[in-house]
Amino acid sequence: MLGKIETYHPPEWAATLSYIPEKKVHLAMTNTPIHPWKVPGVPEDFTVSVKRDDLTGCALSGNKVRKLEFILANALHQGCRHVITSGKLLSNHCRTVALCARQLGLTPHLFLSSDVTDVKQLQTDGNMLLSRLCGAHMYVTPFDRLFRTPEADMKKLAQQIQSASGESSFIIPGGGTSKCGLFAYIDVFEELIQQGVLEQFDDLFVTCGSTGTMAALGIANYLTGGHLRLHAAGISRTEDHIYDSFDKELREVGLGHLKARDLVRIVDGRGSGYGQSTDEELDFIQRVMVETSVPLDPNYTGKAAFSMVKEMQTNPSAFKGRRVLFIHTGGLFGLFCGQMKTFLEKKEELQPRIRIWPEN
Repeated sequence: MLGKIETYHPPEWAATLSYIPEKKVHLAMTNTPIHPWKVPGVPEDFTVSVKRDDLTGCALSGNKVRKLEFILANALHQGCRHVITSGKLLSNHCRTVALCARQLGLTPHLFLSSDVTDVKQLQTDGNMLLSRLCGAHMYVTPFDRLFRTPEADMKKLAQQIQSASGESSFIIPGGGTSKCGLFAYIDVFEELIQQGVLEQFDDLFVTCGSTGTMAALGIANYLTGGHLRLHAAGISRTEDHIYDSFDKELREVGLGHLKARDLVRIVDGRGSGYGQSTDEELDFIQRVMVETSVPLDPNYTGKAAFSMVKEMQTNPSAFKGRRVLFIHTGGLFGLFCGQMKTFLEKKEELQPRIRIWPEN
């Protein structure tokens, strides 16, 4: 039943971790499918399949809802009435927090980084449209402040809410990256095992934003014998920053003797920068849609899949084998933020596909 809080039982192979969540609330449509994926540009000796974790729910699409099943269970268990989190203006995480919070009767508060100085200038499309539709409270903050003082700002807001209403707030780290949220993809890895991934594939490829999804997959792969090689396309952080974050998560669950660099290979997927895409990347996203009907977003999964194909073309020896599974982490609403619209409108070769009927 959606919204029901349950006692959490981890997979047997994860039971020795030093931290295990006690509760989980059911929000996602799980056991998402795997199917072959004929991505344009993949060399002939590679085969690619895709794990459709973009199908975890309609408006909740993607990996973030899986993390919130653990995080929001904590918020409810502690009797909180508000949830506070932070992210960039295009954040899938913030949108999902807003929607899940409302579904569970909680009030969402979002710190969003932007360079706008007038709230009337804020866009009302993509993730922002959904966050605004569900009445999330938003606090626009400069880009540099998001990285310097997010926790302090969220704690200050929680104190203000407590003083004004007497109600408590639950603070969620950006991206949902925490030792609690980590168990979302511990569970996904068990799902992958049940789907025969260890026997059918050699490599996993995933997007890496705030590192939580990648870290969980790396830990799970290690605990189950390291049968797969994990590759992660870093979208917004440097390689050193990603490894530092992963090392911290290893320590939090009692695996501090391991090194992140031994568990995952980082591929630079930043391209021209976070929230920015080249025409080559946008053309790739459009070709993938035409040839496979799988939607990729320009901010995360599009960059990751593009990086995967480039690695196969230029650095095939980096892969353990030739059977690769791409973990699709969602982000559909990033397609509605203007980049793809502008790109398609200026792509002249697509215009003949649109006609007035009947013709004169």
